[in-house]
Amino acid sequence: MKKFIHYWFITGLLLIGVVGCQTPSQSQAAERNPLSRLSSDAHDQVASIPLSDPIDVAKTSAETTESPFLPGHILLLDQAVEQAIKDGKLPGGVIWFQHRESVYHRSYGQKSVAPQVESMTDDTLFDAASLTKVIATTPAIMKLAESGQVEIDAPVAKYIPAFGANEKGTVTVRHLLTHTSGLRPGLSLKDPWEGVDEAIRRACDESLVTVPGSEFKYSDINFILLGEIVHRVSGMPLHQFTQEKIFQPLRMDRTRFLPPAEWISTIAPTTSFNGTFLRGIVHDPTSRRMGGVAGHAGLFTCAKDLARFAKMMLGLGELEGIRVFKPETVSLMTSVQSPGELPEKRGLGWDIDSPYSSPRGYHFPIGSFGHTGWTGTSIWIVPQMNTFLI
Repeated sequence: MKKFIHYWFITGLLLIGVVGCQTPSQSQAAERNPLSRLSSDAHDQVASIPLSDPIDVAKTSAETTESPFLPGHILLLDQAVEQAIKDGKLPGGVIWFQHRESVYHRSYGQKSVAPQVESMTDDTLFDAASLTKVIATTPAIMKLAESGQVEIDAPVAKYIPAFGANEKGTVTVRHLLTHTSGLRPGLSLKDPWEGVDEAIRRACDESLVTVPGSEFKYSDINFILLGEIVHRVSGMPLHQFTQEKIFQPLRMDRTRFLPPAEWISTIAPTTSFNGTFLRGIVHDPTSRRMGGVAGHAGLFTCAKDLARFAKMMLGLGELEGIRVFKPETVSLMTSVQSPGELPEKRGLGWDIDSPYSSPRGYHFPIGSFGHTGWTGTSIWIVPQMNTFLI
């Protein structure tokens, strides 16, 4: 799954060439992206991150008006993906690579290989897995932060009082968003349980494995709790809040939790479970036990909709005249918010430079941001170049 998609995303990054990309100076980047007042001085570190060299820039004349994508490099990318499919590393996939207004969008291979073979299409929907964390849950928390309903540095127990048990009273919302809470990676599935209420009860009963803020430990429990904060503070379940406040304004019409029956044929199945293939039913077993709506997994989407989200992020919260976030909110999400002494650099929700940053490849600079999902989904956004890869 995820390891397959990383193979060809990394290969693609090594092979793609873009004409005319420029990396702005740090002062220019800061001017475009003023840091939010919501961020404490201790976390205003983005200006200190050195930017590496941009994507290979072709030496062309000033008169060049053709696509910025180098045809030979695009051919090599296609060949790399097709070879990976031939080698059994993945059944198929969809790429959306965009630099400014130029787009390379293509589907490859098969959408389904069992119980029947179906060709991949450009509009195939995918179980987004952990992209849920940054496309749904983090934006929902930040909408509530903008309105003053959630404080990023407030204790989680302020919003979920039972969470304060077992000496967790010092864990903050920021700790959850940066995966520095000290919670273990996931809820146990050894014994049978189901339902959102039971998941939250179990999350509240957890004990810390490290001191909050002292270590980066990627954890689904963090985002399960964040999804519950959205529910308790807004009075709406996560799927309803994100639909009304984020996806509908952005016209992401093919993005939602709990996809309807009429979408099923357009969704790529993930795996076999209890003798049937999961198609339109979330792959993640914890989210599945929670009914398919959870802060860490459960979203379904397509490349076109993710491209709209990426363009909104590059637009500092605005797309086609519709403002979803304040510019400083986008800056806060995508600048370093994890403790300065930690080698892993995370924004709020978003990955910047950590062991999970492989889609950045060798050419996208540090200071760009993105995320991966277990089912093979990946997004990486490069504001320095006005570029993104899905």
